[in-house]
Amino acid sequence: MKNFIKVLIIFSLIIGNTSVANELAQQQLEQHISDNRGKVIYIDFWASWCKPCRKSFPWMNEMKAKYEAQGFVILSVNLDAERQFADEFLAEIPANFKVIYDPKGTTARKLKVKGMPSSYMVNQEGSIVSAHRGFNQKKKVAFEKEIIELLNANKS
Repeated sequence: MKNFIKVLIIFSLIIGNTSVANELAQQQLEQHISDNRGKVIYIDFWASWCKPCRKSFPWMNEMKAKYEAQGFVILSVNLDAERQFADEFLAEIPANFKVIYDPKGTTARKLKVKGMPSSYMVNQEGSIVSAHRGFNQKKKVAFEKEIIELLNANKS
């Protein structure tokens, strides 16, 4: 419970209150984390111009379908300054998971995100256990292995 509250506080501080849009992003992120307490959460930062994101989205849809019943959740944070670009991307490559819009990119700046996509893995206790930058075939295999390990961590 303490770790879960810590994650909520950390993300609250990360997102900040610099604008109405960012306040909404903060509320949505906090609500999503709260709603999924006790689950493994994969948080993905992306933008419409990101070429690897075009490959990561189908993979994330696949992972959600494959592991959702075991307690796996995906949350994505879009960093496009104009939502139109994100909407066009999503019309072409749909997301079967929650998308939060953070047009000011406050979350990425506070986390010092250096590339797209960037992702964070949160375990069932609510602790951030890893951070990743980029996406490719090799990382796809490693990410899925990490998902499985985290999902199985509390089963012993």
